[in-house]
Amino acid sequence: MTTALITGATAGIGAAFARRLARDGHNLVLVARDTERLRRQATELHDRHGIEASVLSADLATEAGIASVEARLGDAEHPVDLLINNAGFGNKGRYLDVSMADELTMLKVHCEAVLRLTSAAAASMRERRRGGVVNVASVAAFVPRGTYGASKAWVVQFTQGAAKDLAGSGVRLMALCPGFVRTEFHERAGMDTGNIPSWMWLDADKLVDAAMKDLARGKPLSIPDPRYKALMGASKLVPRGMLSRVSSTTGRRYGPQ
Repeated sequence: MTTALITGATAGIGAAFARRLARDGHNLVLVARDTERLRRQATELHDRHGIEASVLSADLATEAGIASVEARLGDAEHPVDLLINNAGFGNKGRYLDVSMADELTMLKVHCEAVLRLTSAAAASMRERRRGGVVNVASVAAFVPRGTYGASKAWVVQFTQGAAKDLAGSGVRLMALCPGFVRTEFHERAGMDTGNIPSWMWLDADKLVDAAMKDLARGKPLSIPDPRYKALMGASKLVPRGMLSRVSSTTGRRYGPQ
């Protein structure tokens, strides 16, 4: 039986991946900061699907947290076959309104942790000539919009480049770029979502189903919804300066920095 490790597993997209992978018969390693919530989730998934679900409490904004997950990914006796790098957050406020400490924490979680965990997983997977990594980014990666968008753009570029380097190794890497998803993300960041049009919201479980299909097809990039694929296609036709102004206005209204 294969094993999947999911960061940010207790809510939103991470929890949807946990439900889907448990249903498919994968054993799980669930990673997040809230130990008690992880344990409840692991028990529920074990009881419902009969899989083994272990918990790893780790804060990926810290050196110790990243190192503990790296160590688990490098455990040759208990290999991880699929890594879902999902942990992330948004800061509310414009550039220079957000503290430098918060900006650097975001980069540590979105960039350093993704780099180190992907590398730890991929190295072990390459030796076994099989495995997969999904790095959760965002459609914000494709528009000029603050530190959040920049960090997600890094995730996309890194993942696509690494996927090319590992082509033929048996290891698949994919950047997942969702739009607005009904999760705890915006609430945790203190963002008002009341004005976001209903058609822009995605369901986390359907998003994960689409992502898993794209991973099976070997796609290095997944935008798992026709609406957002159309929007991202249209954005390429808009002059960069205009796109930046629109993105800035929309971001202040709806999204993270």
